[in-house]
Amino acid sequence: MQLSGAVVIVTGAASGIGRATAVALAARGSLVVAVDRDGESLADLSAQVDVLALEVDVRDPSHADHVVQSALSAHRQIDAIVANVGIGYVGDFATMPVEAISVLLEVNLRAPMLLARAALPQLLDQGTPGALVFTTSIAGTVPVPTEAVYSLSKTALESFADSLREELRDSSIVVSTVRPGVVRTAFHERRNTPYERRFPRPIAPAQIARAILDVLDSGAERRTVPRWLDLAARARRWLPWLYRPLARRLG
Repeated sequence: MQLSGAVVIVTGAASGIGRATAVALAARGSLVVAVDRDGESLADLSAQVDVLALEVDVRDPSHADHVVQSALSAHRQIDAIVANVGIGYVGDFATMPVEAISVLLEVNLRAPMLLARAALPQLLDQGTPGALVFTTSIAGTVPVPTEAVYSLSKTALESFADSLREELRDSSIVVSTVRPGVVRTAFHERRNTPYERRFPRPIAPAQIARAILDVLDSGAERRTVPRWLDLAARARRWLPWLYRPLARRLG
């Protein structure tokens, strides 16, 4: 799709991957609708680039309709959704608080689904090329110990994207996923346990933003960043006897 002049909704836009994506899209001439619950950081983003800032909590089931209607009121169209917002949790599942399970699934899985549902009627009615991009995780393909619910949420989001892609195969809407590895953002600071693994090393959020713009430009179904992590996913699937001992050692 043509990014210049396109109206793109980005969730989790106040920091990390979402912020890098909003900045990159604005630089390409997109009309960015930046969604986040952190009003102060959204204001800082608005001072840096020209975006429509919407302070909302994606845990609210009504947020998706509000975001879509706000975008339409401002720009009269929607061309793409970048459903990027996400949270993490590290710890033994047996002692994970029930509330933490609910919150993680509401933010990581339900919120992207609701936003896609709210935007699709408009995207389909326009009859022009459009896109739904979901930020998932390599943890959705290569499950991580002590992150069972997080891994589940990203695996389920990948599965949802696959099904939705097939459902929309005769339309002009492209459905893509971007699977980051470990990214150097506040995501790890906000979860209950910091990232302390020796490998893999965190990468810059701008690398993920470039991948998101790439799938918007190209219509690619999937990108893994960094790309070598695809090898781990393939090894887990085809060589589990080799993958398991290596994963335990490197983890």
